[in-house]
This record gives sequence, C-alpha cells and structure tokens, in this order.
Amino acid sequence: MGATDLREKADEGQLQSPVPSDLPLLTQTTERRLMAKVDWHVVPCLCVLYLLAFLDRVNISNAKVLGLAEDLDIVEGTKYNTALTIFFVPYVLFEIPSNILLKKLRPHLWLSLCMFLFGLVTVCQGLVTTWGGLMTTRWFLGMFETGMFPGCFYLLGMWYKRSEAQKRFSFFFSSTTLAGAFGGLLASGLGKMHGVCNLAGWRWVFLIEGILTCVVSFVLFFLLPDFPEEAKWLSEEERVYLRAKLAKDSGHAGTDVRMGLRDVLDVFKDYKIFIGGLMYFGQIVTAYGYAYFAPSIIQSYGYGPIQTQLYSIPPWAAAFGFSMVIAYSSDKLRHRLAFTIGPMLIAMAGLGILLNVHGIENRDVQYGALFLVTSGCYSAMPVVVCWYAMNLGGHRRRSVGTAWQVGFGNIGGIVATYSFLEKDRANFYKPGFSIGISFLAFSCACCIVYFLAVWHQNRQREQVMASGDPSYLEEDDERLGDMATKFRYAY
Repeated sequence: MGATDLREKADEGQLQSPVPSDLPLLTQTTERRLMAKVDWHVVPCLCVLYLLAFLDRVNISNAKVLGLAEDLDIVEGTKYNTALTIFFVPYVLFEIPSNILLKKLRPHLWLSLCMFLFGLVTVCQGLVTTWGGLMTTRWFLGMFETGMFPGCFYLLGMWYKRSEAQKRFSFFFSSTTLAGAFGGLLASGLGKMHGVCNLAGWRWVFLIEGILTCVVSFVLFFLLPDFPEEAKWLSEEERVYLRAKLAKDSGHAGTDVRMGLRDVLDVFKDYKIFIGGLMYFGQIVTAYGYAYFAPSIIQSYGYGPIQTQLYSIPPWAAAFGFSMVIAYSSDKLRHRLAFTIGPMLIAMAGLGILLNVHGIENRDVQYGALFLVTSGCYSAMPVVVCWYAMNLGGHRRRSVGTAWQVGFGNIGGIVATYSFLEKDRANFYKPGFSIGISFLAFSCACCIVYFLAVWHQNRQREQVMASGDPSYLEEDDERLGDMATKFRYAY
C-alpha cells in the first residue's frame, strides 16, 4: 500500500493518524476531522460578523431608494456622495492600529466590541434628521468597522495552510455578496413599514439592521475564535499538530514577536507590500461603485422602489455561486494569478456592455450585464486578498500587511463614492462605468507585477540554497516570516 493510499485511509478515519511524516502524530482524530472542527469554529462566526458589517455599511444605498435623500434634503449636489466618502476616512486611518489591538486584546473581545459599536451607530443613523447628523454617524461607522475586514482575514490566515485557504477566504468574502442579496430582500420588506410609529421606511432599514447587529455581537463574544495558540476548544494534541502543520507551510507564526512602531515600519521595507495595496485599490473602486449605487442604477431602468430592492438580489446571489467555483478551482490547481485576471476580465466585459447599451427597451441586457460585473469583481477580490495575505509569514508581517492592503485599498472607496453622481443619471452613468473599467485594468496590471515579483524572489532564494551557503539555516524565521530564505511564495 502506497503513501497516498495510507493518507486517504487516514482522512477517511480508517487509520488513527496520518501517514508518518515530520508532523506530530494524531492519535485521537484525523487531519480531515481536525480541519472540519476548525472550519465549524472559525468560518461561520467570521462570515456572520462580516455579513452584518457589510450590510450596515452599504444599506444606505437601499435607504436612498426608499427616500433618505429627499427627507434629509440632499438630492441636489454631492452631499449624498460626501456622506458615503466620510466613512472611508477613519476606515483607512485606523486599519493597522486595529490589527495591533486585535493581537493584544484577542480577536473574540476586540471584534465583538467593534461589532456592537457599529451596530449602535447604525441605529443612530436611522434617527438622524440632517445631513450633518448623517455625516457624523457615517464617520463613527467607519471608525468602528475599520478592524472587521483586515482583522478577519488576518485571523483566517493564521488557521490555514496556503493550499487550504482560498475556499475559506472566498466563502468568508462571499458574506459581502450575501449581504447585498440579504440587504435587498430585507429592505424590500422594511420599506413596507413606512409610517409605522410615524417613521419612514428607510429609517426602519437602519433601526432593525442595527439592532440585529448589536444582538449578534453579544452571541459572537462567546463564539468567536482566537488564534490557534489560544483556542480552548483544541486539545493539546490538536494544537501541537496544527502549529507544526502551519509552520511547515509558511514558517513559524512568531506569536511572541514584538509589535512596536519600529517593527511595524520594518514591514514596509518590502516593496511587495505596496504592490499588494495597489492590487486591492483597483478592485475596491469597482466593488464599492457597484455596492453603493446598484439600487440607483437598477431604479434607472424604470423599476419602483420595492421592485428595485428585489431586482438587486439575483446579481449578488450569482456572484456568491461563481466566487465559490473560482475559489475551489484556485485551491485545486494551487494557482492564483489566472483566477484574478479571468474574473476581472468578465467584470470589465459587463461594464463595457453597460457603457454602450442604454435605454429602457434594453434593460434586460443591462440587467444581465450586472451579473457579469458582480460575478467577476466579487470573485477576483477574495483571490487577490488571499494570495497576498497567505504570502505573508508570521503574526507581525501578516497583521501589518493585511491591514495595510485593506486600509490603503479602501482609499479606492473614496473614488467609488464620486464615480456615480446624480447629474450623470441622464447620461446613463457613463463616467462611473468608465472609471470601473479603468481601475480593473489597473488592478490586472498590478497582479501581473506582483506575480513577477514573487516568482523572481523564489528563483533568487533557490539559487542561494543551491549555492551551498548554509547561512540561511541560522535565520530567525519567527522574526523574518516570509522574508526568510526558506520561504517560498505561492502564485
């Protein structure tokens, strides 16, 4: 019986432990069962958390269709766009500090606390009566949501090998598409509550979704996982095996490595950190352009407010299914570049149709193009983030690097909020679609540059190891992370 057969039987539970290797033996479980246990404890909690975070972030687009702009007298000019923009200022500024606090305070405490606070702000958003009040709540919403996305990706990255990560990353990221679909469905129902307690329907969107977020935050305080070194639901045998497995894949985690200012700044000596931010920046412009303005675009096809909410659901649902196909294929083939470029080309094709096909008589074609935009854009984004995050080794570089990518990338959200202006509605939102195509092309170029960079560094390290110079054996892998000579980048 070969090693492959032994490993398959071990995964099926026919052997107590995996085939002998340099990993510790598992006597009480199998690797497959252990990873299923990790999945059930880690992925669902983070998906629920980010689903509600994204929902509370973009539900303003549903509220606008239900009359928010008219009630707050912000129909004319760019006041509505400015209210979207203000969210990204604290969101960008506090990404790295938030990930450092996540490490110091532990994920279950920090993430659930932030979740309660942004849920409370969402409730307050439903009570505002002026544009100034809306601006204030959007600022605090950005401040309290700042740690959600990079924190969750950082935490996910500390639980899985690189060849296991993409399916989990994409399933987590699909929370955004589910939030878009769920938000449209919920808004269509809450919009019918117009007049209940003398409140407009759009106010009920914020109130109900904010209260839901606050309630769930208390539950997640007890359910959210910490890092593998701290998780109480792992046995000592499982913990030792998991740490050895992850160290073999991407080096030692460096749990106790310092996280001072100098250590944070050292991360930015690597030029690939900046390329990672630019890859995500191009994606974000198109993603938020759609997330914030899809209801307005669909409404321009001649649908009423409630119809608009319902028609916003299918493109998000299609994006969820397509993203999982892309994730499974990427993990199966252990390749990333093609699965970033391909989906982006699909999204660009959809935007090209929207740029050139107009009129209510062609609304079926335009509506179909929205499926291409969501499916392409929201499938490429998790691959871009996973590829970059899993190429960062150790707590220090992964926490700072993921926070930088998401923080810098979300500057693209500021561009997105001014991509679709009310004055462009008569011109079929052509500037917004053109901007989306341009930034996706930019992201494609950055992905190719990143591929060349990691391929070149792998070649260099292979040459160093082949030269017979043993100095790399003395490197401090916990401090260097992916900068260690033995580390190999995935692409």
